[in-house]
Amino acid sequence: MSIRKGIVLRVRIAFILTFMVAGAVIFRITKIQFVEGEQWRSFGKMLGMQVMNVKATRGDIYAADGSPLATSLPFYQLAMDPALPSDRLYKSGIDSLCYLLSKYYKDLSATQYKQMIENARKRGRRYVLINRQEIGYQDQKLMQHWPLLRNGRLKGGAFFEKVEKRFLPFNHLGVRTIGKVNADNRGLVGLEYSFNKQLAGINGKGLFQKITGGGWKPVYDGTEQRPINGYDIHTTIDVYLQDVTESALLSELKKHQADYGVAVVMEVKTGAIKAISNLSRNSSGDYYERYNYAVGSQGSREPGSTFKLASMIALLEETKLKLSDSVQTGDGELEFFDKVTRDHKPGGFGMLSVQQVFEKSSNVGIAALVSKHFGKNPEKFIGYLKQMKLHQPLNFQMIGEGRPYIKNPSDSTWSGVTLPWMSYGYELKMTPLQMLTLFNAVANDGKMVKPMIVRSIKQANRTIKAFETEVINAKICSRKTLRDIKIMMEGVVENGTASNINYGEYKIAGKTGTAKNVRSGRYVKEYYTSFAGYFPAKAPRYSCIVVIDNPKGHKIYGSDVSAPVFKEIADKIYSIELDMHEIKSADNAYHTGVFPHIRAGKKDELSMICNELGISNHSKAEGQWVKTDVINDAVYWTENKVEYNVLPDVRGMTLRDAIYILENLGLKIKVNGRGRVTTQSMTPGDKIIKGSTIKLQMQ
Repeated sequence: MSIRKGIVLRVRIAFILTFMVAGAVIFRITKIQFVEGEQWRSFGKMLGMQVMNVKATRGDIYAADGSPLATSLPFYQLAMDPALPSDRLYKSGIDSLCYLLSKYYKDLSATQYKQMIENARKRGRRYVLINRQEIGYQDQKLMQHWPLLRNGRLKGGAFFEKVEKRFLPFNHLGVRTIGKVNADNRGLVGLEYSFNKQLAGINGKGLFQKITGGGWKPVYDGTEQRPINGYDIHTTIDVYLQDVTESALLSELKKHQADYGVAVVMEVKTGAIKAISNLSRNSSGDYYERYNYAVGSQGSREPGSTFKLASMIALLEETKLKLSDSVQTGDGELEFFDKVTRDHKPGGFGMLSVQQVFEKSSNVGIAALVSKHFGKNPEKFIGYLKQMKLHQPLNFQMIGEGRPYIKNPSDSTWSGVTLPWMSYGYELKMTPLQMLTLFNAVANDGKMVKPMIVRSIKQANRTIKAFETEVINAKICSRKTLRDIKIMMEGVVENGTASNINYGEYKIAGKTGTAKNVRSGRYVKEYYTSFAGYFPAKAPRYSCIVVIDNPKGHKIYGSDVSAPVFKEIADKIYSIELDMHEIKSADNAYHTGVFPHIRAGKKDELSMICNELGISNHSKAEGQWVKTDVINDAVYWTENKVEYNVLPDVRGMTLRDAIYILENLGLKIKVNGRGRVTTQSMTPGDKIIKGSTIKLQMQ
């Protein structure tokens, strides 16, 4: 080679090296321009690097008591840069590492793992995904102590790629309301979707280098933009009440093989939703949460007779009607032009009072009253509905609320039968939550409040935004009307269509509803049944609505299908709210006098005490926990079963024994008083929801 050619070659090599070094330096210094400019992107790709998103950790969703309803759990995939470890380090640790990998993953032998890593090392591959299986945090911490992996990223070449997954600690509980996310961690439905902006956070930016096999590995050069994690959402949902509501609804849906069901429980004063369940039947006959019928547009239906509450309010506000005034319903049929309004009782009710029209849910009676007083001026009837704000959506916190539909006399679809049909819940549409809001207003002394399901948005313990109770309508009607309406709603349960649930220690006020379904534009013999109301009637704490669509069999009315679900939910809530009433002590099972302190506890301890005191005691109980029964002058032990997932009876026990049992079953405990347990807030035999709180009254 000539001297001239050698010089030219050296100049070319120097120029290329200078260009590469300068390019790399410029690329690192001007990464922001690289992110924003097309030219810099192209240049970065030439060097096999790219700025990519670093995902933020999604915020959690919590129940009212702080229990997590949805959380992001970190999982990891093990990867290696096999070229980084020194020869000495590599040889000393590779065999042991591959043995542990094979034992853990159980998919390849130790020899196969070693061959895979060594082949990559010989070929100069800078990235090898050891296994696609995702591992938990505890296993990741364990692996960090394995040979090579314990030497870290720079010396051992090991790194764990983080993959976050959404986890629902209570499994199916309220799953449609909580919602779900997609592969990109973006909310798709429910609260996950409605509050996606707050939950998602802001992704960061990081420099990644493309490696053999098409993957990307992070380049930690100190210029990364760290992600901002999402905020947490704190809801009003009570986990125990949610479980009670779902269980009661599911049982009745299965019994009647209904298409779907809805149940919502709300605090009267605050509008806080404590439970919301939506269960649909699939082709195999199983029930699951597919759609939020309580809130969404698909749940906006003709409500049927529950709407008679609004009609009766309008009548009492407009007229001087008294509850004792008479209404002739005849044989249960009344013609309006080409349509006939019918009562559910064959042969009709004959003469009824205004109160009985409501209690017995007479379509003929309510239609006759509304037509008589508003027939010449239907705009006035619609005006009362609008005064009650029934024509407006609630602007609920969850996206996708169905709009109420109430006709105006100016609408082209208005006819001569529209007004009487509207009076008993046809030719209009409302969602279950919108109907519940009206009933809740009656319970709340006429004040209509906006339903709420999210109490606050937080970052750790710092409140970003708090949601207070909003008043939609300060006064839906006069005090006199409200008084009469409450009397009639209590009468529905005491004397009317819901008398089948008139039992127990507290009163319920409400209204049944049954409406025919529409198929292909025609009414068919399929029914939309409901019961809405509140309890306890004298001092309302909770309101509730239950809807069951298309029940099968001979029992198809709201009183037969929906009201029993309401009653079961109300009973369970009443049993745990100790401040709502005075709960009786343990059914007179414990005697004062001769044996005042021997009531319940651990058999061997109680038996030892009796033997020491010379008290005769006998037992056929096999378990270690017992109750006592006193016969003559002797104590007899009876078994007090403590089973997994079933709430035990701890009444009569010392606080020490009660805490030992309940905490081992995963319950939180709130204690009032001293001595032995006299009452417990949850009913013995109920299913346990781990993490829920049980209240114990001591004496």
